[in-house]
Amino acid sequence: MRIITFVYILFLLPIIAIGQDYPQEVISAAHTISSNTLTDHVKEMCLPKYHGRGAGSPGYDSIATWVIKNLTDWGVKPAGANGNFYQEFPRPYTKVFSQGEVELILVENGDTLKKSYTIPDQFFPASNSDSGEVTAEVVFVGYGISAPEFGYDDYEGIDVKGKIVIFRSESPVDSNSPDVEKWVPYSLHQYKFQNALKHEVAGVLYIGTTANPSIPFQKGMIYAHIGTEALNDLFFGTELVYDSLLSQIKKTMKPASVPLKKSVRISTSTKHFPNTKTANIIGVIEGSDPKLKEEVIIIGAHLDGQGNPGVLLPGALDNATGVANVLEVARALASLPEKPKRSVAFIFIGAEECGLIGSNYFVENPTFPKGKTVCFINLDMVGNGTGLALWGGESYPEILQAFKDANSDFIHRDFSTSQARMPRTRPRSDGAVFLKAGYKSVGVGTINWVKPVNYHHPNDRPETTICPEIMEDASQMLFLGVWKLANQ
Repeated sequence: MRIITFVYILFLLPIIAIGQDYPQEVISAAHTISSNTLTDHVKEMCLPKYHGRGAGSPGYDSIATWVIKNLTDWGVKPAGANGNFYQEFPRPYTKVFSQGEVELILVENGDTLKKSYTIPDQFFPASNSDSGEVTAEVVFVGYGISAPEFGYDDYEGIDVKGKIVIFRSESPVDSNSPDVEKWVPYSLHQYKFQNALKHEVAGVLYIGTTANPSIPFQKGMIYAHIGTEALNDLFFGTELVYDSLLSQIKKTMKPASVPLKKSVRISTSTKHFPNTKTANIIGVIEGSDPKLKEEVIIIGAHLDGQGNPGVLLPGALDNATGVANVLEVARALASLPEKPKRSVAFIFIGAEECGLIGSNYFVENPTFPKGKTVCFINLDMVGNGTGLALWGGESYPEILQAFKDANSDFIHRDFSTSQARMPRTRPRSDGAVFLKAGYKSVGVGTINWVKPVNYHHPNDRPETTICPEIMEDASQMLFLGVWKLANQ
């Protein structure tokens, strides 16, 4: 009998230890976070009626209303500007009426040959092109950069006026180069298109079939994205090889711009709305401790998607998953009979896809005192894989431990972490914006992806890119980790 009792006590010890860290009502609330509900949230955000949640669009306004209704129903208080959930800021919007067209035109022996390309792999419509049609000769201009202080100019000595130029993203400097930071301003999509217009081009073909809402609308700028097949067709018969030209540019740090002796027709149908606004959506659960409630943990995920540039971009993994995770944590925390000691805020960020505009606006106009903010936790594309991560956690041991404990006590997934480091190239996440602004910034993520990512692609759909089970575990880990941080 004593042996049985001893074994029984040994069995209970881990449960008792865990219970001391997490009250039963917290454990019960964690179990209410389910893969089914998370999947339902993702499916809702991907519905065609939201038109891809493009910042500044009516579709984004509608999904913001849906988020606010949920927060209100759960008892989450508004924490935006003027006593409501909204933190508005300007964001122009371009409505795209059709997929447009990209057509190669060849004239040989008096005969005209035409080849049209199809989306999404051969060409991709622009998010912010001016409306119209242009037919012109094509000139390859490398990276589309004019950097006189570096003695580098892709446009020098070549006639591009009235022509269609073709260039690629980034800069000729590798990301591990000691000079890479100096080239960051020239790597921005916004700069490249402004520079093209400055050189009086008729249009742009941007290499790569990835939706890109961050390219700004410019009057008179007609453009489209092209893939490998169209690129190869443009170089065919020129005795030039695109990859070889890029290698030459990188090796010599000298441009290799060249006319391709072929013409292309680009057709677009759009309407630009320059005075529209979008918003961050911000809510808060006030802490229960009279003193500690002045401190706040902020959890964020970008609510906007890539929109509908003539083809719907559902944005399931990017970033309906992150939003769904944050929503379920908000609901579970709000359901607790006794709230955490510190306050917990939720920010659904607008215009991330347009160049991290919403997060930059927040850090410049915070609705919570920066000095009272414990940390910012970012979730972006958290819903594919078999393992969990807290990126940046190694830099903040007290934050990391809360999430490691949550995983080891309850979730039992492979767990990764890293140092918090500012990117040397252009920042690509809201977490980097908060880090640069001086916040402790970490990111909950998933690892060991097992489904196609379909980044900024029409196939980023719930049924093709998300793993509901890992979403459930990520959300439960986030809930338990935040609860522990808010009480320790």
